[in-house]
Amino acid sequence: MQPKNHWEKVYSTKSSNYVSWFQEHARLSLELIRKANLPLTASLIDVGGGASRLVDDLLKTGYEDITVLDLSAAALASTKNRLGGKGNKLHWLEANITDVTLSNHAYDLWHDRAVFHFLIKLQDRKAYSEAARHTIKPGGHMIVATFGEGGPAQCSGLPVMRYGVDSLNAEFKESFTLIESLKEEHRTPMGTTQNFIYCLFKKSTTSSMGSSCPQSEQMSSNAPKK
Repeated sequence: MQPKNHWEKVYSTKSSNYVSWFQEHARLSLELIRKANLPLTASLIDVGGGASRLVDDLLKTGYEDITVLDLSAAALASTKNRLGGKGNKLHWLEANITDVTLSNHAYDLWHDRAVFHFLIKLQDRKAYSEAARHTIKPGGHMIVATFGEGGPAQCSGLPVMRYGVDSLNAEFKESFTLIESLKEEHRTPMGTTQNFIYCLFKKSTTSSMGSSCPQSEQMSSNAPKK
């Protein structure tokens, strides 16, 4: 099954609040977005954010220049329906992040929770990294959250990659500096737990892609269990 068909089936047959990655509030994502110290006029993209509730809290905070990108039309539709008229302010993009064409230096912040770890093929990870490098503004920020080293080996019936802070940093360090990392024990709607890591990166303000990147001191922040 092609990736798009797989995710259309998931979001067409399951409630968006009963998939394993569901969060009522994306607490750690919001914490790292605050640490990026962005003005409310900043341009944000949520990669794979089709059915995520993050956009709800971003709108409440006052951000309006928000793009929600997802492979699944059904996932995007679920959020559009939930938001109603508030969703008219947003930019909706049905696309695969590994082959989409995005504008150069379009975004101040790139957010991804639970997309990158599905990219098993090196060529897909390189395409993702290049998309981020191309579309994030110099000095802009990127948040990537993936399964940690203690996370599951599969999700939604698909194999995934698991990362430590060093290995996730290695995927992006040519263009981004690691600013901070957090850990999360995510409690799923089914009552199980999943180990995640979150990394906040900052893009270089120069065109150089070869600068060295200091390693961030890893911080631990466990999400409260429901």
